[in-house]
Amino acid sequence: MAKKQEYGNDSISSLKGADRVRKRPAVIFGSDGVEGCAHSIFEILSNSIDEAREGYGEKILLTRFADGSIQVEDFGRGIPVDYNPKEQRYNWELVFCEMYAGGKYSAGEDNYEYSLGLNGLGLCATQYASEWMTADIYRDGFHYHLDFKQGEPTGEMVKEPFKGRRTGSIIRWKPDTQVFTDVNVPTEYFTDTMKRQAVVNAGLDLVFVDQTGPEKQTIEFRYEKGIEDYVNETVGLDYITPTRYCESTATGRDREDQPDYRVKMSAAFCFSNKVQMLEYYHNSSWLEHGGSPDRAVRTAFVNQIDNFLKTKGLYKKNESKITFADVQDCLVYVSSTFSTRTSYENQTKKAITNKFVAQAMTEFLKHNLEVYFLENPEEAQKICQQVLINKQSREHAEKTRQSIKKTMTSQIDIANRVQKFVDCRTKDVSRRELYIVEGDSAMGAVKTSRDSEFQGIMPVRGKILNCLKADYDRIFKSDVITDLIKVLGCGVELGGKAKKDLATFNLENLRWNKVVICTDADVDGYQIRTLILTMLYRLTPTLINEGYVYIAESPLYEINTKNKTYFAYTEPEKANILSRIGKEKYTIQRSKGLGENDPEMMWLTTMNPESRRLIKVNPEDVEHTAAVFDLLLGDNLAGRKEHIAQHGVEYLDDLDLS
Repeated sequence: MAKKQEYGNDSISSLKGADRVRKRPAVIFGSDGVEGCAHSIFEILSNSIDEAREGYGEKILLTRFADGSIQVEDFGRGIPVDYNPKEQRYNWELVFCEMYAGGKYSAGEDNYEYSLGLNGLGLCATQYASEWMTADIYRDGFHYHLDFKQGEPTGEMVKEPFKGRRTGSIIRWKPDTQVFTDVNVPTEYFTDTMKRQAVVNAGLDLVFVDQTGPEKQTIEFRYEKGIEDYVNETVGLDYITPTRYCESTATGRDREDQPDYRVKMSAAFCFSNKVQMLEYYHNSSWLEHGGSPDRAVRTAFVNQIDNFLKTKGLYKKNESKITFADVQDCLVYVSSTFSTRTSYENQTKKAITNKFVAQAMTEFLKHNLEVYFLENPEEAQKICQQVLINKQSREHAEKTRQSIKKTMTSQIDIANRVQKFVDCRTKDVSRRELYIVEGDSAMGAVKTSRDSEFQGIMPVRGKILNCLKADYDRIFKSDVITDLIKVLGCGVELGGKAKKDLATFNLENLRWNKVVICTDADVDGYQIRTLILTMLYRLTPTLINEGYVYIAESPLYEINTKNKTYFAYTEPEKANILSRIGKEKYTIQRSKGLGENDPEMMWLTTMNPESRRLIKVNPEDVEHTAAVFDLLLGDNLAGRKEHIAQHGVEYLDDLDLS
């Protein structure tokens, strides 16, 4: 075995330059898969959006080319890339090749008061993660061109005079498959992202050009009134109240020891009984997981609507308070906030955690809702009535859910509560079959030969109680009987009264389509079969009357020839088989007990729906059946003796006298 390298002072190393991104892309972009690649594209787009929001440029084009490269073109001021006397370096080195560098770190300057691309990582990180990148910058009367390959510059910056009037930046690059495991960003990501940015940047044109197909496709997004237009578009004509738009600003801090920062807030909302939506944006970034704005919405809307309900006496006596789920079910809401100081959960900007943003938004929404309700009492009434309807619907659904859960849990728990019961997998009652077998050995044979998808097993241990002779108290002290009733699931028929933990009979609760009694083909097996039938007749006679109860007929003889095995269920069948075999050699033996049969034989003769023999217990005359049961198993000893004397001779051949 090779000796491991010693872990010493020279074992410590750091990633440098492009390797900081190329070898650990998930640290910056949140993933080394297609999600991370998509986020690297968003970083470049966000820089152009920041320029437009500062008032420089009204249009941004994002193009996807057939070779897999991406291009973002804006008409802003153009990235400063020339020599920087203060840093004594070219700005292009800082912006494209230096992490945590850019105009957003300039002290005392308000280049980007509310920045989407906040950390100065995006352009450099995306350049590091590219197979190649080119940059064309137009500013100060010059055209600048730069080339990069796998994170490193190739050649010098080209600078030439430009007589045109345009300014801005054109960045084109190809995501590197050596960095990302998947670079096939779906079209939906581009269209969804650009639409969202158009929503929160009122009046900005965002154009997606797709050249990957046989024909070039161009999709343009523009919302003149931003989030207000977006809410109107989303709800259409399905509104209870018209869209309400409000905006404000605030200044505060997250902690006493931190500096103040500015927050700019806007919200657009309406109510609908057909559409519901919650979306939060901060510094133009869609907050998929919300964070501070989500906490504010939940607090403010529940508080103000609850106050209105209490003030107007719309709650019923002892009625529970509304929840945000009741409000959300009819709320169409979009907010867009900006702050000069932002705490994101991570670089992917899916949620913010600013304490002051949550506080400012809560007060902002509470105030605007209070004014809205005072100025529009009829609309407030409609809103609150719909919220109460949602509440009642939720509570009713919860009761139904709990009831179903209780019923299903009870059914599932049967397998745990009833000793040795083996359930089947399907929940389709029309397919489920319950085999009632005698003893553990028979259960083992049936278990290994059954189809576990739809055949369950319930073993009967020992001699079952004679339910015709016993009173109910004795019957329900028998674990064998109570366990079997629990497994059936339909309860017992005792004149409408429940007994112990056994429910009153309800055929709809029967968990099986067939109840199959499966016992040995001998005197003991017949007796156990009769006792089980007696129990079912006494406690659940409807199962017999409706044809749910069956007897699995076991063969009396197994006849083996050189090429085939025959099963005879009666003496005449045995004779018929032997006559058909003729002079062919054979062996014949009395069929074994169920516990001694091999799985293949059990499946063929007893379990397989295609080859088994089932006798449906379907008495035409229930009273006659009751009389026979009572005669054979009841207290009429004289009648039973007479019956045996008259008919016993008919069963001499079936007696096991060995």
